[in-house]
Amino acid sequence: MSKKKKELKVLERKITSLISSPTLKEFNYKQIAFALGVSDTKGRNDIIKILNILLKKEKIIKVGRGKFIAPAVQGEIAEGVLEITTTGRGYVVCEELDEDVMVENKHLNKGLHGDIVEVLVGEKKYKNRYEGKVINVLKRNKKVFVGVFEKNKDYGFVNTRNARMYTDIFIEKEEMKGYKTGETVAVEIKKWEKSNNSPEGRIVKTFGFESDSLDAYSILYEYGLSPEFEEKVEKEAKKIDKKISKEEEKKRRDMREEMTFTIDPLDAKDFDDAISFKKIDKERFEIGVHIADVSHYVTPGSVIDEEAQKRATSVYLVDRVIPMLPETLSNNLCSLRPNEEKLTFSAVFIMKKNGQVLEEWFGKTITESNHRLSYEEAQHIIETEEKIIPKEKTILNKEKKVTNNLVDAVTTLNQVAKTIRKKRINNGAIIFDKSEIKFKLDEKNNPKEVVFKTAKSANKLIEEFMLLANRKVAEKMKKGKERFVFRVHDQPDEEKLKNLQTVVKRLGYNLDLKKNNLNDSLNTLLENTFGKNEQNLIDTLMIRSMSKAEYTTKNIGHYGLAFDNYTHFTSPIRRYPDVLVHRLIEAELKNDKIKTEELEALCNHSTHMEILATKAERDSIKLMQIKYMLDKEGKIFEAVISGVTARGVFVEVVENKCEGLVKAKDLPGDFYIHDEKNHQFVGEKTEKKYQLGDKTRVMLIKADQVKRRIDFQILS
Repeated sequence: MSKKKKELKVLERKITSLISSPTLKEFNYKQIAFALGVSDTKGRNDIIKILNILLKKEKIIKVGRGKFIAPAVQGEIAEGVLEITTTGRGYVVCEELDEDVMVENKHLNKGLHGDIVEVLVGEKKYKNRYEGKVINVLKRNKKVFVGVFEKNKDYGFVNTRNARMYTDIFIEKEEMKGYKTGETVAVEIKKWEKSNNSPEGRIVKTFGFESDSLDAYSILYEYGLSPEFEEKVEKEAKKIDKKISKEEEKKRRDMREEMTFTIDPLDAKDFDDAISFKKIDKERFEIGVHIADVSHYVTPGSVIDEEAQKRATSVYLVDRVIPMLPETLSNNLCSLRPNEEKLTFSAVFIMKKNGQVLEEWFGKTITESNHRLSYEEAQHIIETEEKIIPKEKTILNKEKKVTNNLVDAVTTLNQVAKTIRKKRINNGAIIFDKSEIKFKLDEKNNPKEVVFKTAKSANKLIEEFMLLANRKVAEKMKKGKERFVFRVHDQPDEEKLKNLQTVVKRLGYNLDLKKNNLNDSLNTLLENTFGKNEQNLIDTLMIRSMSKAEYTTKNIGHYGLAFDNYTHFTSPIRRYPDVLVHRLIEAELKNDKIKTEELEALCNHSTHMEILATKAERDSIKLMQIKYMLDKEGKIFEAVISGVTARGVFVEVVENKCEGLVKAKDLPGDFYIHDEKNHQFVGEKTEKKYQLGDKTRVMLIKADQVKRRIDFQILS
């Protein structure tokens, strides 16, 4: 062996021994040179050679540009999802670790929010948290982002204006094409070289210069939700024959002569469901729940079906709806608009006033809605039993006269619905009357007023008959030979219920967690807090303690509704599982075979897409709340502490339900210690407490659209 080779072997042994030391977890050639006392260029080059040899032999692992670790510390590499906060700091959520791993911005190593990454886990330091460094991005959460294009002479970049996205996206000259500064665009990441601070991208779509669309599109792309349909989908929808053939009529039960009506929000554009009502005698009524027959038009394997399957749900942002089906279907062909003959799938019941179902029938029908009522119009009929509706409560803002038959139908159905609802509650159903936040928008879609809507009798009337139809369909199909799509809801989480019990006790309420009393106790709590400042907090905490409802072929019942069998049958315009349910019922009624191999996978996908849509909808509300608070800095509000985290306390303003953060360091009068178990901060000297559910007064410090947060200060 030559002298040179011997020297390199000796050097390799020294380096191997050095990197085996537990104190040297991550290193580069400079650190090795310093530790071995090597200062000349030749010696440093030899070290680099040895490191490359060790890398090929897999005796060391590359974790960054010129950075390595020894396999001995591989057990301290974890895989997880990177979550980046609005402060720019990251946290990697790893299933195998008891805590998240905190990653400072400088150690994110090109990891972006939502990416699956490998993280080198260090010791627990700050606030007993693991600290770590991202060493590898395994999978990008998304590749397409929305932002504003800014053009320079030889290059451009897209600024996402999102605090969680800590870098612009670089656009090369040849990719700039005709795009202009200020355009809202969707940009796809092409690559991100190790040596570059920013990723390189290509613009895939422009949304023009409308700044009010930036937020909506950013939210949709955040969750991979498509705002528009491809041309081939729109084309296929427009080709569908809109005429109802005589042959199709003969296949269906004709219910066009029955008095039929819809009850929907004032601004509704798609009408999934209608109700028909006919008196048989003093004791019995025929009540039909008629649902748009989407499955007649959307057939398996079609382009529209593939798109609907992929979307799985419509998305309802504050200022726009992203439908599951093209508008040709959702707002026109399938929508049960008044005075138009429509193909429907119906559940028809012979019922008594006490809610007892004497007979039931399911099948394809042809119907025609005679009346379109808003919830406000139906509520007026329920409250007054009058056929004249004043203009301030009508859809067209002019006085409206309805028939005596319609008044009789609405009031009778309301009485039946109340009886059914009472039975549900007695059977253990949990009844939430949570206020829904609505915004009145100006012509530029900016919020000018926050309003709250609580479900009234008209809403509950529709809800009860939709629940009845869904339950009865599930009961029928449970007996069928084929697998079926159920909507299930598991038992609540015991630990979260104990947490809820602790919070409500501090607020002066009781919650009995014994299984035989639990549902009654939950409903009593909801009744006792209705209309109080703390209602929203307790409603939210109770919802969080519940399991998440999901779609599955494995029926375990629906805890929240207290149903042994439940499905979704009533909204096929906006939910793909309902389309599947329609197909399965039709196959059962015809005694046909239908492929069900992929049913559970479709259920899982639909549940996943529903979760994403819900997150997008919440983000949309949050962003609109921030916009609403922009001009209110320095204003003082009454608030309730709605959350306690290590970062500080979240407070919810009583008058508009806008939520924001009071940082822990800004809590007045003392240094406060976070008591995670009891959801509170405790003053070190004064022992003053700020805890979940406390009422307080706050001043708005800043509403920040970029960081998407509201900052408050508690007034001492």
